[in-house]
Amino acid sequence: MPIRHATLHQMKIFATVAEHQSFTRAAQALHLTPAALSIQVRQLAEAAGQPLFEQIGKRIHLTAAGHIVLAGARAVQQRLDQTADELAALQGLERGGLRLAILTTAKYFIPRHLGRLCARYPSIEASLFVGNREALLERLAQNQDDLYILGQPPGKIRVHAEPFAQNRLVAIAPPEHPLAGEGAIPVARLAQEPMLLREEGSGTRLACEGLFAQAGERPRPRMVLGSNEAIKQSVVGGLGLAILSEDTVRAELASGELVVLDVQGLPLVRQWHVAWPEGKHLSPAARAFLLELGISVTRGVSER
Repeated sequence: MPIRHATLHQMKIFATVAEHQSFTRAAQALHLTPAALSIQVRQLAEAAGQPLFEQIGKRIHLTAAGHIVLAGARAVQQRLDQTADELAALQGLERGGLRLAILTTAKYFIPRHLGRLCARYPSIEASLFVGNREALLERLAQNQDDLYILGQPPGKIRVHAEPFAQNRLVAIAPPEHPLAGEGAIPVARLAQEPMLLREEGSGTRLACEGLFAQAGERPRPRMVLGSNEAIKQSVVGGLGLAILSEDTVRAELASGELVVLDVQGLPLVRQWHVAWPEGKHLSPAARAFLLELGISVTRGVSER
């Protein structure tokens, strides 16, 4: 069977395996048995005439042929999505889909915007990917979603980006900490405290390091943690101080579990951006979500 006779079902299964780098996780995501999934991937490989995956140790990796087939599978899916969007446009927003990818920090407020949109247009099929900056930039480079919520637009990918809200970074501590209640704390004094940091490459981590560098200081990392939730609970537990987006700690500040420290140079006021690849066709649902954020898009040009 030549590759042109491969089915859309096989392409979707193959792309899911490639995304998860695991047959087992892909089967769970697609609600298939691993055996049924393996059969479809094997048939696609037979159509391609070459293996699509190779196993090195306990992990699977795409072969050269696998990369080519994956690019084709994604192109087919994107064209189908565009066709669906164009058909939906004929019916306004009665039908259509919206794929959002957001930073973990944005999960504290973006779902409210999405909820309001879905309440107005109940027929919209929405999906939400939540990940760190590295994961979002990889998805953005592959054009896997309609819109991306980022703190800082990427420098190496050509995108259209619009700011839509402030992102205030603050220093947090447990209420019993000696610095709680002090005014105008120098960054040099903060540098004496153990800090809880996000992973390398995180926008919050970069902003934190920039604050210390501007004062000629370096933070004293006690731990590097991969989520805001882990950092918040570690601060509450007295393991150190942290600099996080104010959006992530509103509940803890309201309950008194955490306090904001009055540090010189803080809060750092940054911007939340919504971005999409240059030249991307925006679906009616994507345009409606931009309007929900206060952004009007006309013929690819944004107007506030």
